[in-house]
Amino acid sequence: MLQRRTLLAAGSALLAIPALRSARAADFPDHAVTITVPFAAGGPTDVVSRLVAEGMSKNLGQPVVVENVTGAGGTIAAARVAQARPDGYTLLMHHIGHASTATLYRKLPYDVQESFAPLGLVSDAAMTIVARPDFPATDLKAVLAAIQEKGDALTLAHSGLGGANQLCGMLLQRTAGKALTSVVFRGSAPAITDLMAGRIDLFCDQATNTVGFIRDGRIKAYAVTLPERVPGLDLPTTAEAGAPQLSMSTWHGLYAPRGTPPEVQERLSTAIRAALREERLLARFSELVTAPASQERATPAYHARFLAEEVARWRPIIQDAGQYAD
Repeated sequence: MLQRRTLLAAGSALLAIPALRSARAADFPDHAVTITVPFAAGGPTDVVSRLVAEGMSKNLGQPVVVENVTGAGGTIAAARVAQARPDGYTLLMHHIGHASTATLYRKLPYDVQESFAPLGLVSDAAMTIVARPDFPATDLKAVLAAIQEKGDALTLAHSGLGGANQLCGMLLQRTAGKALTSVVFRGSAPAITDLMAGRIDLFCDQATNTVGFIRDGRIKAYAVTLPERVPGLDLPTTAEAGAPQLSMSTWHGLYAPRGTPPEVQERLSTAIRAALREERLLARFSELVTAPASQERATPAYHARFLAEEVARWRPIIQDAGQYAD
């Protein structure tokens, strides 16, 4: 009899677990939410994260704080979030590098797609293809021709494996069919400094970082990599310049650990979409030459499909280049 009562009690407890989880999800959030950022404070990902966090906080009615966890190309921060309690209180903001990580790192403590619940894309930023001020090419076709002719006699800057400017550089070399000599810098700022001084030939970097130097004529610019032109920059798109395969975006998206309750995921996604309508965010994004994700793109379903497409797109490009981070 005692055994039967014990079994009945255990069964009742198990039946109560889904109800308890549902109640907790219904109360979400009841304390601060943390967005983990894989890069240093003050950089583009950090700035985007803090603007989104501010807007989400208003919608959620709780503080949304940003924590910078740097190192290993963003994989330390991603691993921390992948292993966090799946309750919606620990999130990851990552950019295009999250997709490239799936191939760049052959051993990871998490799966780029399976360990996370995509909550929605938040932004898109154009890359700009730029050169030293006296680079002789007059348009993008001439840049590609120069690469085909001179190959590794030309230098190409980037700021580390897996970053958007390195990926864009891979795409540029793949399009031209020739490898350049890569020069690695500790960030975009020193790369642009050497570009202006003529010590580097070519660079591919976010418009956020290059727009002021382009407008001042201190570096030479050829195209932007988004399908549409960037307001305030008199540059063709790569498609208009005859190289549609060079189209790409430095996008950002927000993730929760896999297993986060669907109701919590939807609550967070709703908060993202509300943040992306905030006037202050829209004004700052415009200053950063960054476009907010559309309401459709800022959904879990779209984000999950898009991430899968980006992982598949970059895998052969990275494998052909033979450049790995481990």
